[in-house]
Amino acid sequence: MDKLKKKRLRADYKKQERQKFEESLPLSRELFFDLFDFLDVELEYQACQDDFLLTQTFLEEHNVDIETVRDFLEANGAYCDCEVLFNVAERFEE
Repeated sequence: MDKLKKKRLRADYKKQERQKFEESLPLSRELFFDLFDFLDVELEYQACQDDFLLTQTFLEEHNVDIETVRDFLEANGAYCDCEVLFNVAERFEE
């Protein structure tokens, strides 16, 4: 397989992965970015408690189904508030 074909296949794969990720979002991108901003500010003033307390607070304030979002976060490598920023937020940058 030549380099151009490999490059094209890799690009197609990444595009499909991004599309699957987008389709799996339980919230709008905008609301996710609001969550990331909220966590960024809150975690400057208090240490992560190794739980989703801050995330849950944000979701409750926005009347969002917490369990659905939590399942999504865990499926994407976040098991506490700081991991939402470190593991999930970076997925939005890919």
